[in-house]
Amino acid sequence: MDNNKAKVDDHGEPHYAEIMNKNNNGGFIKCLIVEWNKTENLKGYSLISSQSPLLRLKILAIAAISMLMLLTSAILLEFTALSETMKPKILSLRSSHIGIFGAPERIYENNGYLMVSSNGGLNQMRAGISDMVAIARYLNVTLVVPELDNTSFWNDRSQFQDIFDVDYFIEYLRDEVKIVKELPQGMKKRIASRYLYSMPPVSWSNMSYYYKTILPRIKKHQVVHFTKTDARLANNGIPLEVQKLRCRVNYKALRFSSDIEMVGKKIVKIMRQNGPFLVLHLRYEMDMLAFSGCYQSLNEKEMEELTAMRYAYPWWKVKEIDSNSVRSIGICPLTPEETALTLKALGINPRMQIFIAAGDIYGGEKRMAPLREAFPNLIKKETLLDPSDLEPFHNHSNKMAALDYIVSIESDIFVPTYSGNMDKVVEGHRRYLGYKTTIIPNRYVLVRLIDQYRNGTISWEEFSRVVKLAHARRGGPITRSVVPLRPKLEDYFYSNPQECLPQGSS
Repeated sequence: MDNNKAKVDDHGEPHYAEIMNKNNNGGFIKCLIVEWNKTENLKGYSLISSQSPLLRLKILAIAAISMLMLLTSAILLEFTALSETMKPKILSLRSSHIGIFGAPERIYENNGYLMVSSNGGLNQMRAGISDMVAIARYLNVTLVVPELDNTSFWNDRSQFQDIFDVDYFIEYLRDEVKIVKELPQGMKKRIASRYLYSMPPVSWSNMSYYYKTILPRIKKHQVVHFTKTDARLANNGIPLEVQKLRCRVNYKALRFSSDIEMVGKKIVKIMRQNGPFLVLHLRYEMDMLAFSGCYQSLNEKEMEELTAMRYAYPWWKVKEIDSNSVRSIGICPLTPEETALTLKALGINPRMQIFIAAGDIYGGEKRMAPLREAFPNLIKKETLLDPSDLEPFHNHSNKMAALDYIVSIESDIFVPTYSGNMDKVVEGHRRYLGYKTTIIPNRYVLVRLIDQYRNGTISWEEFSRVVKLAHARRGGPITRSVVPLRPKLEDYFYSNPQECLPQGSS
């Protein structure tokens, strides 16, 4: 029998083991005959006519035990035969063994190896890795621990084990998917002597694409390398068990490394000691402004600098951008001044702690002045912690982003000024944790209201009333939008993982 097949436990008494052994054919009948003969040879008694209650009781007991053992043996043999013919190939589970995290252990049949190179920033990679685990699980392939992007704008050389607890990641998922830190030596040599089959999977694909297109390629080449992981799995139309696995990976298995966890929890502890706090993901950094082309309130020199930067990066496809046009349709991140007006209109207490989750703000303290004037209790990790706490994180933007992620998840209120990957993934994680208060600014509405307030068309009271009305839903249940054939316009799965949310969501 295959070592990976479920074992049948022996629940009988020790002296029944030989009787029930399938290699000891006839052993049960032989034992029964011996017991019968012993009774037959009892001098002066008939089995049928004996008047001894003790003897009749013995006969009845032997018969009852015999019938029970025959029935048990037949059921076990039938179960063994049935399991051989009905064992599934892709979604097989081993129900007789429960893994250390409570999930039934898989019967694993390796169809090959999947290598992946994650692309983008931390949260873009995080979501992509969650998708890759789900794909590997349901194709029955071994996943090699993903490579992180070291070539993006942030130029962070950190690898998986520098950001995430790799051993926990592998162990947590051991009963769902096999994950290895590197290819076996034999497979490495084979690839070195031939070639590695690399490809980017088609964006927003459903599972049938991976079954019909990707699985045959893995079986043919034994190893397939995905060059991109972002948005490679659709938001909708995915089997429920796949969606739930995506959540387990993202919210359970992808635990940050111990050094990141320690510093992140230290920040939260200090903030908590001083009362409630709001995390503001203020996307007013140089790369964001250059990429989006949003130049409101910038001078000529700054606009030239940002434009040159946009042209310098070939993977930023759009080069010519009309700043006013993109702002009018709600694409631009809010400026610090617009953010201050929005928070005041929403009724945020001006004395509340506001943790700035962001990199260097473009324009520095001068650009931050309106926000600081309205909310003087602004806090950044660089001013909250001793320099020694952050020294290991310098020049590691993904580690810094991980700290911001931890604090964002734990905050009383989370407010992003843009709809980037971190904002979406944090929003979804906070939904998963019980619909923690999250305010997603409706920038399309806000820029119009702000312009009307600035030019005196509406009063502050009216401005505040409409802003509050437009943001009445603050992280509560909402049905994920579906836009057939236009997945980029849908709600992102990781911003609203509806299939995994607390009961009662709508």
